[in-house]
Order: sequence, then structure tokens, then C-alpha cells
Amino acid sequence: MLSGGLDSVLAVKVIEEQGIDVTAMTFETPFFSANRGRKSAEQLGIPIIVIDITDDYLPMLRNPRYGYGRNMNPCIDCHGLMLKKSGNVMRERGFDFIVTGEVLGQRPMSQNRQALHVVAKLSGCEEHIVRPLSAQLLPETIPEKEGKVVRMRLLDIQGRGRKRQMELADRYAISEYSTPAGGCQLTDPAFSKRLRDLLDHQDQPPSRRDFELLKQGRHLRLSEKVKIIVGRNRLDNGVIEQLAVETDMMCKVRDYPGPTVLIPGGCDEKTLVKAAGICIRYSDAPKDKNVAVSSAMEIPIRILDVEAADRSETDNLVIV
Repeated sequence: MLSGGLDSVLAVKVIEEQGIDVTAMTFETPFFSANRGRKSAEQLGIPIIVIDITDDYLPMLRNPRYGYGRNMNPCIDCHGLMLKKSGNVMRERGFDFIVTGEVLGQRPMSQNRQALHVVAKLSGCEEHIVRPLSAQLLPETIPEKEGKVVRMRLLDIQGRGRKRQMELADRYAISEYSTPAGGCQLTDPAFSKRLRDLLDHQDQPPSRRDFELLKQGRHLRLSEKVKIIVGRNRLDNGVIEQLAVETDMMCKVRDYPGPTVLIPGGCDEKTLVKAAGICIRYSDAPKDKNVAVSSAMEIPIRILDVEAADRSETDNLVIV
């Protein structure tokens, strides 16, 4: 299981030193991509299997058995799901065991001794998971008992320090690797706040588009049913417009530079006027007189003559 971080890269090198062929496995969802794993596999010169686990991930994310971390990150359930998927591939393709870069005690929630045991049990292939960096501190696995991997040549790293990993990186001449905490948007406080708001207010299961929109612009909640997304810059505006669908509504100030404002799923007339005022508020248009705002998703395009929303009002509506 290759995340692209230093620990997973080192785990590959430690196993390869025993003359064992390694195939990388990595995963992707709307919250993290497989790019880091792909890059590391290329640098290591090993084949890689990439699996999109979104369909299984989203139900788990709504109600993780072992809860969330500091934000919306269900780390224990997430790791368990990825190990389960890896176990399926192991059995289907005839691999002998699974390797991870987990280090005992490195992360207080997901890599303490109990958590390592729990995620292994969730996988359904507990005794076939080898953690080379901490193996000598953990129970002996079936591959070790069968002599497929030599236990004494595995390591006993533990804790949050990185000294031994850096020494190993020098030994293996590894100079490029991802940061330990990067990659997953569910660990980001701002993204997590938007995600919680989405899950709390949307009745139907969120779509991939919903998650992509969470990554763009400012988000303001106008009512229990209506949220708007306000582009921060030209790039934001372009992405928001690309993600718009026929059921949405969109506002743009006509004669001044300003944001694209998207109203997913549309809204009533009163709320549209409110969204138009917010559009002016974040534009370069004057704030002391009515300004023309186009409702761009409607056919024919409507022009609203609206005054800018008051700053104190919009500040209270911002999700983040």
C-alpha cells in the first residue's frame, strides 16, 4: 500500500532487500488522489494498481464506526477499508501478503497498537499484513512464520520521531517523497466544515460534483435548503461554471469585474435577489447604488437591478 509518503517508500525498500517482488497499491476518492502513489511507484520502478473506492467510501464517511479525527477524517475506518480492498486484490491476483508503511505510535489516533489491530481486523486478512518498519514490535504474521519474509531483517521503529526514517532515506538514496500529513482534504478544517454543512443539509446522497464544489470559492448558507458558492478569482469562476448543471442558477455582475455565484439546485425569486446582492458585494461594482446582475442559467437571460448586500449580513452567512 503505497501512499507516496516516506514511510511507505521505505517499507517497499525494506521488503525488496529480501529479494521479494513488490507491486504498489494505491487508492483514490474525491478527497485524495492517487497521484503521489503513482509518482512514487514510478520512482521506485515498480508496477502499481490504482482503485477508486468512492462507492464504498461515501457510506462509511457518513457514519464511521470508529468516529472522526480532529476534523472529518475517519482514519481508522478509512485504513480498514483500504486494507480490505488490498486483501481482495491479494487473493484475486495470488499475492502472498500486504505491506504497509505504518509505524507503531506515530499517529495517536490511527497508528497506536489498538488501532493497528482494529484496522487489520476490519481488513479480513489480519495475519497477512506486514508492517516492515515496526514488525519486530508487533505480533508475528503468517508470511513471517512461513519464511516468506525474514522477521529479523525487519525493523523496530516506533513513535513520532523521524530520525531513523531519515537515516534510512539517506541509506537508500531517497531524496523525493511527500510530506507525512499531506494529501487528504478530510484533515483540512475548512474543507471539513463545508463537508459537515453539506451532509447536515442535503437529503439525498452527495454526488462527486457536490464534493468538487466544496473545493471552490466561498460558501455561504442562505437557508436550510439553499447554499451559494462565490468564486474568489478567475480560476474559481471558471471551475464553478464548468461544474454547473441545468438545475442550478448562476449570477454575474454585468458591467464590473466580479465573481461567479452558483446556486446549486436553484432557488426562489427572493433568494435569487439575495444571491445577486452578495454577488455585487464581492465584485468591483459600487456598493451604494443598484447594479445590473445577470441570472446566467435562465433562458432568456434575466437582468436583476439590485443593491449590494451589507457586509455584516454576508459575514454571518459564510460557512468558510
